[in-house]
Amino acid sequence: MSISKAVNKNVTQNTVEKRLQIQRLLGTTQIVASSTGNDVVKGLTQTPKSLPPCYFYDDCGSELFEQICDLPEYYLTRTETKILQQYASEIANITGACELVELGSGSSTKTRILLDAYQQLGYPLHYLPIDVCAGMLESSAKQLLGDYPLLQVYALAGTYELALAQLLPTQLPSRMICFVGSSLGNLTPSECDVFFSQITKALQVGEYFLLGIDLRKPKQILEPAYNDSQAVTAAFNLNMLEHLNQRFEGNFDTTQFEHWAFYNESEHQIEMHLRSVRSQIVELRALNLKVNFALGETILTEISRKFDLNTIKQQLTAQGLLPLHVWTDPNQWFGLLLCQLQA
Repeated sequence: MSISKAVNKNVTQNTVEKRLQIQRLLGTTQIVASSTGNDVVKGLTQTPKSLPPCYFYDDCGSELFEQICDLPEYYLTRTETKILQQYASEIANITGACELVELGSGSSTKTRILLDAYQQLGYPLHYLPIDVCAGMLESSAKQLLGDYPLLQVYALAGTYELALAQLLPTQLPSRMICFVGSSLGNLTPSECDVFFSQITKALQVGEYFLLGIDLRKPKQILEPAYNDSQAVTAAFNLNMLEHLNQRFEGNFDTTQFEHWAFYNESEHQIEMHLRSVRSQIVELRALNLKVNFALGETILTEISRKFDLNTIKQQLTAQGLLPLHVWTDPNQWFGLLLCQLQA
């Protein structure tokens, strides 16, 4: 490498470091979840068994989810991306200059569409990604900073609840919290109400909430999205057990469990389970926990609720989050809602 190239590389690196701050909200661990594992004990000792979806996201799980988003069966990411590409400029025109706060930012791929729209209008770029995986936060933030020379990033590694409660006042005229990617569907109706309350507390009157939701559709479309032909979703689901092994000194044998996902039509939700293929006992030594599994017994690892647009608009309005605009794709498979906090 020539001296001039080495100098330019160092200058770019120094510039990126100055524009990046990462705060870990629970100590210095890379994965931020329950530090005690009480949620694991509770979930595995109840009937039926369940585990919190936050345990999907160690570094391996985060990378597997990025692969899922590119699968041909997984219509959600493609559909929402097209909606964002079509309406990002309109969103930026409505909100004006504002700080972008993204929950569950992952690789921040769709964030680029919004950043481009705000940049084209000459607005300052302030981005605050929130994710439980600190490794993913850092790598995606550095990529963004390399591509957007005027971008400022302040990342928070932690749960939504912790991060929303610790948001500092924005330096820009407004703020928009983005919750795209249909992640709202992972929350039960009661958890959804609590979450909307947390959003309203994190915003000032007049600020914005951008929400992506997967809409109801036939199970012939839904079920393949969670049972892909390459078995990436199965690997993602089973990786949760590997994460528990590493985190809590467990001895889960992933070859003794199988991925099972189906659409529960009465509840309008996809359910993902891990099903035991034999009777077995699993130990998590760090939690002083032994768990008995019967043949065919399952662990519920995730729900993915599918929404009715009119119903969700009513729920948002009841929380003071008035939907200003609703955009959908031609098939009405996915919805993107821009809401504003009312007095």
